[in-house]
Amino acid sequence: MVIGYSGSGKSTICRKLQDRYQLPALHLDAVQFLPGWKIRAKAGQQRIVQTFLNEHPDGWVIDGNYKALSYERRCEEADVIVQLLFGRLDCLSRCLRRYRINKGTNRPDMTEGCDEKIDWEFIRWILWDGRTRQRRGLYRRTQSQFPEKVVVIRNQRQLDRYLRGSSPFPS
Repeated sequence: MVIGYSGSGKSTICRKLQDRYQLPALHLDAVQFLPGWKIRAKAGQQRIVQTFLNEHPDGWVIDGNYKALSYERRCEEADVIVQLLFGRLDCLSRCLRRYRINKGTNRPDMTEGCDEKIDWEFIRWILWDGRTRQRRGLYRRTQSQFPEKVVVIRNQRQLDRYLRGSSPFPS
């Protein structure tokens, strides 16, 4: 399970872990959005995630926070919970780089018809709105509830070290 701030690299790490461990992956941004950046109905989102979890009881990689989408179940069933808690400016820089690379096209982890974009609303989300006290509290509660399986990564050096490691489990 890969969670963390917008722009921290959740989808990228998800793809790397999917390839490394040959596991099915689900990107929750692709579950939430329909073509044209329209929001899928909550019941449909929940059904997709529940079906995915039910169909892959032996292993999976899921990236995205989305507390309403089986968050507790994902935490309980995950072998590892990777929290990407990069700083605001690092996340903004990564999103701007992602935008330059994917401008006008779909990222591989996003719904078809949701071309890469960046606007002031998203920048505000990256820098402030996506970093609420409630969100930070959720990360802390997850760390205290599942200390044996949470890996907290706060910068690129730690991420590189984690990805070079031979074991996916926290030490």
